[in-house]
Amino acid sequence: MPEQPIFEPRPAMDAGVPVPPAPSDDEAMPAPSVSRAYQCQCGRPVFLRNSECLACGTPLGFVVERLGVLPLAPAADEGVYTVFGEPRGPLLQRCDNFGSAIGCNWMRPVDPAAAEAQGLVEGLCLSCSTTRTIPDLSVPENPRLWNLLEQAKRRLLSQLLALGLPVRTRTADPAHGLAFDLLSEQPDRPVLTGHAEGVITLNIAEADDAVRERVRVQMHEPYRTLLGHFRHEIGHYYWDVLVAPQPQWLDDFRTLFGDERADYAQALQQHYANGPKADWATHFVSTYAGAHPWEDWAETWAHYLHMADTADTALSFGVNAARADLADEDLFHAEHLWRPDHPDAQTFLDFLNGWVRLTHVLNEFSRSMGQPDIYPFVLPHAVVPKLQFIHLLVAQQREAAPVDAAAPAGNAGAASAKVEGR
Repeated sequence: MPEQPIFEPRPAMDAGVPVPPAPSDDEAMPAPSVSRAYQCQCGRPVFLRNSECLACGTPLGFVVERLGVLPLAPAADEGVYTVFGEPRGPLLQRCDNFGSAIGCNWMRPVDPAAAEAQGLVEGLCLSCSTTRTIPDLSVPENPRLWNLLEQAKRRLLSQLLALGLPVRTRTADPAHGLAFDLLSEQPDRPVLTGHAEGVITLNIAEADDAVRERVRVQMHEPYRTLLGHFRHEIGHYYWDVLVAPQPQWLDDFRTLFGDERADYAQALQQHYANGPKADWATHFVSTYAGAHPWEDWAETWAHYLHMADTADTALSFGVNAARADLADEDLFHAEHLWRPDHPDAQTFLDFLNGWVRLTHVLNEFSRSMGQPDIYPFVLPHAVVPKLQFIHLLVAQQREAAPVDAAAPAGNAGAASAKVEGR
């Protein structure tokens, strides 16, 4: 386990991606990754989806090695760029999907060795290299849905990279790499969102707001988003990659979440037949988390990613709710932690209570606009040890691979994405 503070923000990145000044010690809510506030070379703010600055026309792109959207400058060869202000820096090209329906703004290295190190499919960026199957684009609605799916996936992967988690493509690791099948239902083929051995399948209908809201109401869920689906399913993937192979982590997992060897199919059948456990609100982060230890893990993992990314975004834009006035009983204390004796326990606790304060403020903002609460959850005490477990597991990975989480171990040839049904 790392002995250094875990929630220390990374240093400010250059080339137009500054980190705002840190709040004073009595206001700080430390966060576990990087700034979400990006800037063009002209000083204007730009955002994760942007490929061009609307103020000055400078091309922009997400650069994996720099974990952010950066301004670009054309190099000598057509279609080749460097990071603005770094003419001797690495040469970059746009992903081939820049001109497709998804308008991908991620960059890929020109250097074949660098592309191989990231496990890229030829012509594609890291994010698009993880997509194994795309929807049938001859169906009129599918290009728009594919665009929304890939936007959510790029947000997910950008956070995983910032957290130092391994992002290995199927090209790099055919047996255990990450792949996404984005499928639409056919009359004789229902599509169930899920994960199996590194392959994440998503029903593209979940990208349709009306469909997703209808399902949310039917399932009596307080929250259902496309990004939430990605974060939940990637949790199953990381359980296989990070927890199952490590006996100590696996033993601790079973202590906190339960024994995953319990019959999974039977557990889900009981959940859907009988509804959630009567006491779920005191033990789990959601009703579905109570179905089986694997689902408890995936739901809690997704919640941790929600918390981390939202906290990063808030701090990146100077939003700090540490002065929100809450009663002591609304906050968490050392006795609620899994490892209260851990060297960084207090820092994690500060983050957790900072999150509680922040969500109170965000919910009030949402109510001011007549919208539902942006955070419709109440964290029970029993979930806090699980969140700390996930946090320490992520921190261990970040300590082990702080520089290039996208670099895989080995490479075994390329395989481009296919279109479903073809």
